[in-house]
Parts: sequence; structure tokens; C-alpha cells
Amino acid sequence: MSEPMNVTAVAERSGNWWAVEVPEIPGLFTQARRLDQVDGMVRDAARMLGREVGMVTVDPKLSEEDERMIDELLAARREATEARAKASRLTAGAVDALRGQGMTVRDVADIIGITPQRVSALANA
Repeated sequence: MSEPMNVTAVAERSGNWWAVEVPEIPGLFTQARRLDQVDGMVRDAARMLGREVGMVTVDPKLSEEDERMIDELLAARREATEARAKASRLTAGAVDALRGQGMTVRDVADIIGITPQRVSALANA
């Protein structure tokens, strides 16, 4: 057997299957039902060709429309994560400011719309 090499498994939908090609190993083609099965299928196919692989990176190829949809989804998730982080910082600042003015935990909770327990946790952090 040859030295193990890291490879990229290019997977493209073909009906209900993922058709898989490994460009680093000419002639290595296989298929899998699910992306999580690609690694094992590539290793099996490589062994049949007398090759051993190290790490298998799965690269699913999607249509341009699907790629745009996924890009938009991931961007929205990033924005949501950033918005949550900003809201957390603003909440902590509001708790500090309002508690600093002598407001009760319950009043602060009512004003900013969180539980009194959360107000206490933020005030004690």
C-alpha cells in the first residue's frame, strides 16, 4: 500500500444518491445515500484501488440557487448571533444602570422584560 494521503471527496446529487469523485485518486468514484457515509465509502473504494487515504474532506456541490440560499441562511445566522450578543451587552448595561439608580430587581425586570432571577444574575455577575 502507498502512503496515506488526505483527499477531497466531491459529492454531487444524482437522484437519491450522492455521486462521489476523488480528484486526487484517478478512477475513484463511489456513491452514498448520505454525506456522513461518504468518508467510509471513499476509504472502501480507495482500498479496492490499492490506495490508503488519511483525512477525507467532503465537498458537497450544490446548484447555484441552493448555494445562494445557504449563503443567505448562514449570513442571517451570523447576524442573529451578533444581534443576540449586542442584546446581551445592552441588557447587562441596562440592569447596571437601573439598579444603580436604586430600582428594585422586580422593577428592573418589569421595565426591560426579563425575569427577576435574570436581573439578579446579571447584577451579581
